[in-house]
Amino acid sequence: MRAALARLTPFLHRPDRYQVVQSLKAAAAAIIAWALTGWWLDAPMALMAPWAAVALVQGTVYRSLRTAVQLFVMIAAGTLLAAGAAALTGDTMIAMVVALPLATLLGNLASVGGQGLYASTTALFVLAYGSYSLPAVGHRLLETLVGAVVGVAVNAVVLPPVHSLHAGKLAAALPRDCARLLREMGDGLEEYDAQRAESWNRSANDLLTALSELYVGRRWDSESFRLNPVRRLRRSTPAPSADWDIVWARVANRLLGLTLTLWETASENRELPRPPDRALDELGRLLSAAADACTAYGTIMAHGDDEEGRDRRDTALADAHRALASLKGRLDGQEPDVGAAIGSLVADCQALLDDLTPEA
Repeated sequence: MRAALARLTPFLHRPDRYQVVQSLKAAAAAIIAWALTGWWLDAPMALMAPWAAVALVQGTVYRSLRTAVQLFVMIAAGTLLAAGAAALTGDTMIAMVVALPLATLLGNLASVGGQGLYASTTALFVLAYGSYSLPAVGHRLLETLVGAVVGVAVNAVVLPPVHSLHAGKLAAALPRDCARLLREMGDGLEEYDAQRAESWNRSANDLLTALSELYVGRRWDSESFRLNPVRRLRRSTPAPSADWDIVWARVANRLLGLTLTLWETASENRELPRPPDRALDELGRLLSAAADACTAYGTIMAHGDDEEGRDRRDTALADAHRALASLKGRLDGQEPDVGAAIGSLVADCQALLDDLTPEA
């Protein structure tokens, strides 16, 4: 038993509050739907109601409503195909041969996403249970409708999901992660090698991945307020505007280019030479100052655009520009290849500071 649990541990993680709430809501919706159809209505195939109810406790109220329509259409189509095939053939096996390919094809062709699977599975259940008379078909559709109504109602009334907090956390993480990478680079330039530069490059790629997650988070944030009946009662933490994403997308791309240049100067398979130590000292000062500017941006986002935060940002950017000017001075009198390496770093840093400088 312990060995089995040890093998499962890498695939398990601690659920967050959202996952716990949605799971409990789905279970409650299934129980309510089963009670209504199996106990109160005494339906012959009450399974359809809790099945639909669980499927419709979605990540947003809007998604629950949209999925409810799709699911009901697919279940109705699967039920009618199975009942029609059984009525025409009079044999369950032959009816499966006729109905299942059609139901599966319909589910794949219809623009209903993952709900297309319900057409074929419903047809299979109907034929397997042998419940394809006209009253049975009516019961299937009624049970599905009851389950859909219960699932949507539970999701809309009981702590309807709002995703603004998640989007806000992702947005706040961007300047913090950029600052951490810049500080690591600034502190590690004295003895950096290809392995360390490669790890910096991977961290810069992770920033772009975080941006993609933020874009998805913003879509969920917007969708979670659509058709949400208690959206004004739920606490929300609005994320900064989409301009914030554009700025940090540029910063992340500058860091990607900068880390790639450093990786190439440290690689033995590249002809771009390592910059001299004095140039690396200036670059380290520049990156550390840029890290301070990113930290100041994070503080401004968390606590508001106050004068203290702006002063910290502007002071850090001024220090970074002075270091950049010194780094440019190292271009004079260098060999062509060394000048190319320093020039590439200068270009990346100049663009980085331009992106971090607030517009007038």
